[in-house]
Amino acid sequence: MANKNILLIEPSYKNKYPPLGLMKLAQYHGPNGKGDRVRFIKGEDESVFSEAWDRIYITTLFSFEFDRISESIEFAKKVANGQKDKIFVGGIAASLMHERFLRDERWIGVRFIKGLLGQSPATSLQLDDFSDEFYADDVRGTPIEDLVPDYSILDQISYKYPVRDAYFAYASRGCIRKCSFCGVPKLEGEQRDVTSITSIVKQIDKLYGTKKDLVLMDNNIVASGTFKEIIAEIRDLGFIPGAKLSRGRTSVQRRVDFNQGVDARILCKDMMFLRELSSICIKPLRIAFDHLGVKAQYETSVRWAQEFGLRELSNYMLYNFHDSPHDLYERMLVNVKLNEELGIRIWSFPMRYQPTDLPDRSHIGEKWTRFQLRSLQLILQATHGVVSGAPVFFKRAFGSSAEEFSNLLLRPHHFIFNREWFEKLEGKAEFEEFRNAFSRLSSHQKITLNSMLSSCEPREIKNLSSTDSQLKSLLPFYVPLGKGIEAAIWARNRKGRTDPSVIVPDDERVEDAGLDVDCSIPTYAGTMA
Repeated sequence: MANKNILLIEPSYKNKYPPLGLMKLAQYHGPNGKGDRVRFIKGEDESVFSEAWDRIYITTLFSFEFDRISESIEFAKKVANGQKDKIFVGGIAASLMHERFLRDERWIGVRFIKGLLGQSPATSLQLDDFSDEFYADDVRGTPIEDLVPDYSILDQISYKYPVRDAYFAYASRGCIRKCSFCGVPKLEGEQRDVTSITSIVKQIDKLYGTKKDLVLMDNNIVASGTFKEIIAEIRDLGFIPGAKLSRGRTSVQRRVDFNQGVDARILCKDMMFLRELSSICIKPLRIAFDHLGVKAQYETSVRWAQEFGLRELSNYMLYNFHDSPHDLYERMLVNVKLNEELGIRIWSFPMRYQPTDLPDRSHIGEKWTRFQLRSLQLILQATHGVVSGAPVFFKRAFGSSAEEFSNLLLRPHHFIFNREWFEKLEGKAEFEEFRNAFSRLSSHQKITLNSMLSSCEPREIKNLSSTDSQLKSLLPFYVPLGKGIEAAIWARNRKGRTDPSVIVPDDERVEDAGLDVDCSIPTYAGTMA
């Protein structure tokens, strides 16, 4: 039954990590598995129309990429000549939005796989022995989830994942938490340990050569009952502080990355956790700081990290959930103060909350408005999604107080995007006129203005009106500039746009920042200098 033609498709969205699910399916079908011919494409590669495909697999990532996922499914239908029973769709979005995919009449007959491929291949893939589907008899084989990823398929596409020279593995799956904003409980269930990291690394070495880094994608590694054993295993693999890998005449620094972050609520209970983490070449140490309620635990964890020599930290900050702009500012400020006090470097990455079953980024938290979210997106676009711990740059980008941050979120968007131009250069007079008028507004007037600006698309602001003379005089400042004017400002103000304190390697950036989505300003490289 070998020599089947298998097509793997990843939608055209940008992503940081290669698709592990497809890589494991490639291992199942490929030369080390069933002996099929496997082809991997990203997006819509029309060259696949020249062949007949026996099965097509599509992976999915975030639910807000629903449109791109839909395009891939429609493309697969064409490739399969309408034979939808050949198409299998799995991954995060397909699991979290399972019922929505099943209800779509366009895709009746497509198999949508929910959760991990943790059972036998035939069971996980819903293969029907009565329909004489190939490999439907594979009811005792190794679960596809437990297979080693096939790295060779990454050479079949031109897209380069920012993180690729690494062992991708899990030491545990699931999580002990039940956070309402997180999809892990639905995807993976209770926390449990899985296959030995050493076994995975050795198999990858044998099949695809030695990798530089170790990326562990566990959701809550410090909650594992075998945490110390896992760290010892990592040390035994050679991933200790200062570890290097020889590559010809040069050597490269190795690192361990728990890319989903570690739990401050556990870290702060016992110094053992950070002592153990400091015994491996972890870079950066990622700690979540999702709300002010964990401030004490977070600060303790950071201080202990510094005591054990962990000086490069990365920090996820959820916003647009139950928080407010004031809450987010205070959390960002905590990191600035810790940086100054401890002499460390913490990169913060604000992450906008979206419900895990929403097909776009339209969710607006109860304490945020659409205009504020667009404003913050513009600020983050200029800082490349990063909140620098450097005090001067932080205050420049986000304001010197929570009140100033709130006022910044209410500025006309072209004033935010072209701050240098309007605050210091030829646009200064216009900006000063706006600032003087804005400073006379009461708190109630600011709330009203925020509501008005959030009630429409940017292009419709010119149609807004108010009986309040102060607000009426301010509205013209908010009318977006024409693209020609915007481009002219951009061309005349090119230098000094990116502060060196926010230059972060691509492999450390947030995967789903969405900085170029739903933005009323053209997407340039960013300006905040």
